[in-house]
Amino acid sequence: MLKEKMQEALNKQINEELYSAYLYLSMSAYFDNVGLKGFANWMMVQYKEETDHAMKIYNYLLSQGATIKLLPIQQPPHEWESPLHAFQETLKHEQHITQCINDLVDLAEELKDRATYNFLQWYIDEQVEEEENDREIIGKLELIGDSKNGLFMLDKDLAQRVYVPLIQEDSGN
Repeated sequence: MLKEKMQEALNKQINEELYSAYLYLSMSAYFDNVGLKGFANWMMVQYKEETDHAMKIYNYLLSQGATIKLLPIQQPPHEWESPLHAFQETLKHEQHITQCINDLVDLAEELKDRATYNFLQWYIDEQVEEEENDREIIGKLELIGDSKNGLFMLDKDLAQRVYVPLIQEDSGN
């Protein structure tokens, strides 16, 4: 059985993950509106992945007999200065999520909650990948600068990203 403090922290993390999904859905709409369908696709895939991340915690809480307490989701921004600005904000957001995960790991250690500590290791690895992906795209956008051709090529590249659902090993869903 999870301690109350861990249940509350994990419920808060569900909210963080759902806000992430909401942010990326908003970014997808922004990119769609400015005619960058590949960027919109990349963000739509990100939206779906973040929803999976929230559900992974949701299912873990249920498997531990914990109570799910969904919190209100904050409204995300809906405009950015440029694709580079949007990805800089994405990286900043992912760094925030990394800190949230690190705080959860610290709490699991403090509470000697080995099951949750083990569960959270997947998120640590995932955050390394998330930040790396953002840095890579930021680097490309910085190289492109004001080149419309470069932006067109990157948009085509980002259109190739495909959503791969997480396997929900801990749930029949």
